[in-house]
Amino acid sequence: MKRISGIKSVSLLVVAFFAISFVGCTKYASQEELVQMEAIKKEISSLEKDANSLKAERSKLEKEIADRNKKLEECAKLKQETQANLSKMNK
Repeated sequence: MKRISGIKSVSLLVVAFFAISFVGCTKYASQEELVQMEAIKKEISSLEKDANSLKAERSKLEKEIADRNKKLEECAKLKQETQANLSKMNK
């Protein structure tokens, strides 16, 4: 008899645990959770804007680097031609 009552009490304890667990679980978020979610959404939006801004700035800087490298190559070519012409004149 004690064994049966022990099983019943454990069963009741398990059922009570699940009942208590599901009381707080609803399919709707609380007001506090909605406020937190909205704050997170705003932060995500802000971070995405920052990321897009940084990507645009990076593209601009990469273009500037490419332009300067092109000018540098042109200057190096012009320097080489000038040195070749000078060496011809000295002969």
